[in-house]
Amino acid sequence: MSDIIIKTPEQIALMRESGRLLAKVFAYLDPLVIPGITTMEINDLVERYIVDDLASRPASKGQYDYPYVLNSSVNEVVCHGFPDPKRVLKSGDIVNIDITLEKNGYIADSSKMYMLGEVSPLAKRLVDKTYEAMWQGIKMVKPGIRLGDIGNAIANFAHSNGYSVVREYCGHGIGEQMHEEPQVLHYGKRNTGVQLKEGMTFTIEPMINQGAAKIKTKPDGWTVVTRDKKLSAQWEHTIAVTADGYEVLTLRAEENTISTK
Repeated sequence: MSDIIIKTPEQIALMRESGRLLAKVFAYLDPLVIPGITTMEINDLVERYIVDDLASRPASKGQYDYPYVLNSSVNEVVCHGFPDPKRVLKSGDIVNIDITLEKNGYIADSSKMYMLGEVSPLAKRLVDKTYEAMWQGIKMVKPGIRLGDIGNAIANFAHSNGYSVVREYCGHGIGEQMHEEPQVLHYGKRNTGVQLKEGMTFTIEPMINQGAAKIKTKPDGWTVVTRDKKLSAQWEHTIAVTADGYEVLTLRAEENTISTK
C-alpha cells in the first residue's frame, strides 16, 4: 500500500481535466473510424488533434520506446496493436482504440471499441458484454472494498456469458506516471487484495476473449493476439475513488451510465 500514491483533490482535478480532454479525442474520432481508413491514419489524426487542438501530449508515444500515440487492436488482437498504413479497416471489423493523454503533468488513459459497418451478431455481443463487464467492475469501487472484489465481479460476469478473461494484462494505478501501483486484475477472489481508499486513481480495462483465454505475442514484440484466432474486446476508463464511491474521469458524452456513485 505504501507504493500507492493517494491523490489530493487538486491532483484529481488535474486528472479530471486530462480525462475530459481525452473524452474529446474519442468524440473527434467517432465519425472517422469507418471502413476504408487505415489504423495509421487514425494514429496520425489523433496525434495532430491532441497536440495541435488540445495543446496536450500523447503520453503513449515514447513510453517503453513505443513509437505511436495509440494502440489499434483489430478483431483477434487482444492489445498493443501497432498502427499500420497497410491495415485498412473493413466492414465487419471490431477495433479497440486505446489512447493516453497528458495535460499539466497528469495522465488519463481510456479505450473504446468501434464496430465498423455490418458486424456479426456474435461480434456485437462480445463488444457489448465486455463493456458491461467493465462497468461491473467500476460499480464495485468505493472506499473499503478490495481489488479482488473488482476482479471477481468482472470475471464472474464474463464467464457467465460464456467468455474468458485475459490474465496476463491488467489495469493499473495512474497519475503523473502512466503506470503506477496498484495492479488491477480483472479476475480474483472477493475480499482479497489492496483495500481501496479515497484518492486512489487507477484504470479498469478488461480484455475479454470470445474463445479461450490463451494469448501469444507476435514477432514485433508488441502485438498480442488470441491463440485460437477468435475475437477479443476491451474497454477502459480511468477511475478515482471518492469519499463514498467512484468518479469516472474519462467518461464520454455518449455514455449514459452515471459517472459518480
